[in-house]
Amino acid sequence: MLAARMRVGALARGRRQKFTVYPTINQILRPSPSSSSRFVSTLPAADPSLSPKPSLLRRAASVIAIGLFFTSLGIAMAAAPAAPIVNELLNPPTDEETLTMFKPETDHEREVEEYINNHPLTKEMRSREEFYESRPHLKIPAPYRVYNLTGGTLMGPGRVVVPPVAFVEAGGKSIVSISYLGHELCGHPGIVHGGLLATMLDEGMARCCFAALPHKVGLTANLNINYRAPAYADSYVVLRATTTKVEGRKAWVEGRIETLVGEGETPVVLAEATALFVSPKHAALMMNLYPTA
Repeated sequence: MLAARMRVGALARGRRQKFTVYPTINQILRPSPSSSSRFVSTLPAADPSLSPKPSLLRRAASVIAIGLFFTSLGIAMAAAPAAPIVNELLNPPTDEETLTMFKPETDHEREVEEYINNHPLTKEMRSREEFYESRPHLKIPAPYRVYNLTGGTLMGPGRVVVPPVAFVEAGGKSIVSISYLGHELCGHPGIVHGGLLATMLDEGMARCCFAALPHKVGLTANLNINYRAPAYADSYVVLRATTTKVEGRKAWVEGRIETLVGEGETPVVLAEATALFVSPKHAALMMNLYPTA
């Protein structure tokens, strides 16, 4: 009986040894967590300290390039407002162009402008071929006019209402200029300040002789004025000047300011003057920096 049981047990163990358990397809395709972690852990970890760094020379070049870029940008931004001024200095408007630059904005300006344009003296001067017409103050670059006495400070409503119109004879021989003087230019109530008449004579006589001087520019060396009659405010005046002598860098000029009158009427002389103008040695540089005629 015991022997029979032993044979049955041995037979059962033999059968169990013959049946091998194989993994299923899902087990094959889905690796176990332990095997996956073992596979990943075999890859080398990235070390930030091993990343290549740019050389000192390359870093210095980058810093210099950035500095130059922002420096150039700053210079360009700073110089931008001055560009139009430089352009106007190097390329001032022609005499013909100045005649179209002024646009009257008020009824009074339009009235004064029309009166000057249609006056018999204006028509006479335009018919004389030896004279050229211009508005000299408009050759000054616009941003500079606010710092200019006759072209900016004294110009405007109540003062010199419209830019004076000038007729200059070729070769610096003579000049005729027409202006309107407002009520804000007085030294006494209703009477134009004598200092303004002196300024007008100084500037007008200088412009008269510029073309006769080397480099077409000169400075006042002497100015003598005699006042003959009151100049009333809100009135038209005429400046006349003639170059009497030129010697090298020197020019002598005579001039006067008188009232603007109609045909057949006699003007009243308000002030007379004589002056000496000298073209400086550095006149060529002045011509490049500032238009004078």
